[in-house]
Amino acid sequence: MVDEARSSGAPELRIEDDDGSTVLRAIGDWTLPHATDLVEPVERAARRAARLDFSGITRLDASGALLLERLTLRCEHGGARAGLPERWQRVFESVDSACDDRPAAAPDVDAQWRQVLERIGRAVAGILQATRELLGFLGLVMHRLARTALRPARLRLTSVVYHVEQTGLDAAPLLVLLASLIGAVIAFLGATVLRDFGAELFVVDLVAFAFAREFGVLLTAILLAGRTASAFCAQIGMMKSREEIDAIRTLGLDTVDVLVLPRLVALLIALPLLTFLATLAGLFGGLVVSVVSLDINLALYIERVQQTLTLQHYLVGMIKAPLFAFVIALIGCLEGLRVSGTAQSVGEHTTTAVVRSLTMVIVLDAFAAVWFMEMGW
Repeated sequence: MVDEARSSGAPELRIEDDDGSTVLRAIGDWTLPHATDLVEPVERAARRAARLDFSGITRLDASGALLLERLTLRCEHGGARAGLPERWQRVFESVDSACDDRPAAAPDVDAQWRQVLERIGRAVAGILQATRELLGFLGLVMHRLARTALRPARLRLTSVVYHVEQTGLDAAPLLVLLASLIGAVIAFLGATVLRDFGAELFVVDLVAFAFAREFGVLLTAILLAGRTASAFCAQIGMMKSREEIDAIRTLGLDTVDVLVLPRLVALLIALPLLTFLATLAGLFGGLVVSVVSLDINLALYIERVQQTLTLQHYLVGMIKAPLFAFVIALIGCLEGLRVSGTAQSVGEHTTTAVVRSLTMVIVLDAFAAVWFMEMGW
């Protein structure tokens, strides 16, 4: 009878007695055309089985596997243990996996302190990696800069002039406004403290010292770190996403000579000039407050500034300008070259360029202030 069913392909679920135990034996083609006819025998016979035998199945598809899955679940047997031919095992296992509605095992969660240590470790490793890349890029740029100094014709003057306008002239109005307002704020704060001692005149000293030594160059560097570093990164990053940098390399041109050096030289020119402008704007803000609120006239203000400020104080601020320009240009261009080609990557690296530029500027300024103070300058 089994041989006949196999030869005809007609599915059948037989209930047989094997040494006193009930055996459900599935034979034939357990496929979609016969699925409707098999539902009722499966439901009726499932609870009577002590053992299953699927060795007689000749064809099996998903609908038949689903019926066998239902049968094995009710009889608490496995398809493999029921003698299901090996060639149908993958079909049965796929259906069994899809029907498995048991909740997934909860993933192992590390202890909170281990997560904190892991994040700290990743952050430290990221900082070390970024520092190594920045130092490597610094060496490359210094080499190209020295080569260009020996052969000045390699420098792209048109590009330098364009970037001086973009980074210098376009930033000047905003810088003058901010420096003037901060100069006025410093004068107001100084007057509030010094009025109790009858020393309002020393407000001029405070404003002059602050802008000549620190605030002039620091305000300029912070403004350019937010404005220019992001612009450099976005410009180079978009060129990389549009494969323009690959085209530059294909033409045999050096990307550092074409993209980095003009921006670096432009910022080395623009930032000291903007620092000078910011210092004058800060002194102007202090002058307005002094004349309007402190009864210090213009002639007295200028005379006091001349008595207070020396060339040494001015140079202490101006010496830091080229260093900040180098750092801002280097970080902005490096982050632009690290863009992977997507718009999201451009945004991420632009943010990174601004954050790292600001951080480096403030850290370097703090070290410089301590060093100049220890040197007695």
